[in-house]
Amino acid sequence: MPLDPLYILCAVVAVVISGLAKGGFSGAGSLAMPILALAIDPVRAAAILLPILIVQDVVGVWAFRRTWDGHVLAVMIPGMTIGVALGYFFSAQVSADVVLGVLGAISILFGLQRLWVERGHAITLPSNSPAWLGVLFGVASGFTSHVAHAGSPPFQMWVLPRKLPRDTLVGTTAIAFAVMNWIKVPAYAALGQFTHANLLATGVLIPLALISTMLGVKLVRKVDPERFYVLIYVLMILLGVKLLADALI
Repeated sequence: MPLDPLYILCAVVAVVISGLAKGGFSGAGSLAMPILALAIDPVRAAAILLPILIVQDVVGVWAFRRTWDGHVLAVMIPGMTIGVALGYFFSAQVSADVVLGVLGAISILFGLQRLWVERGHAITLPSNSPAWLGVLFGVASGFTSHVAHAGSPPFQMWVLPRKLPRDTLVGTTAIAFAVMNWIKVPAYAALGQFTHANLLATGVLIPLALISTMLGVKLVRKVDPERFYVLIYVLMILLGVKLLADALI
């Protein structure tokens, strides 16, 4: 298990941010991977975070287990599965530097897209867009989720225009990403990333993840969301630039 100060700092910050995201600061969780990738190999970083995300998923799925949209899940999950498979083949065939570069690019694009949305803009699809288009967005969600645990934007771009009731949207999202995180387990296992050291690192971080999730539930009503999210997405862009530069140099 890595014990250098940079890893410890990055791991603690990444897990706290992930916990806050699961506790109510939706969207902030995509900052966790770029932070942890500052200290260790990006594929290893993703493997350490994955079991933590699965544990955190239990809360959301249980809370909204009765409010979900079967049609959306039936369209998105097959596409997500294909996307995860593509992410696995990509990660298995290229060097860690290439994965780092892609992670950096995804972080930059995610941050820019979210800042665009926060300013009141969005790419609007018809509310009745066809299922095949949803599958394609599912593929994009699965790929970006496998590489960077950042599958939300493609998912939201197809699902949000359908204007589901709030609880149905939250429940559908929770179930879709919980299923996708389990789909990623065989892919990371095939990459040889569930080593004793990685699982030990995960086990040490899980209590902090649970505490920060509960903290997020308490803080979400007390923090100015506009300033918080702008800061998060600006940091994502800056970290993305750093990771991309590290991969290219």
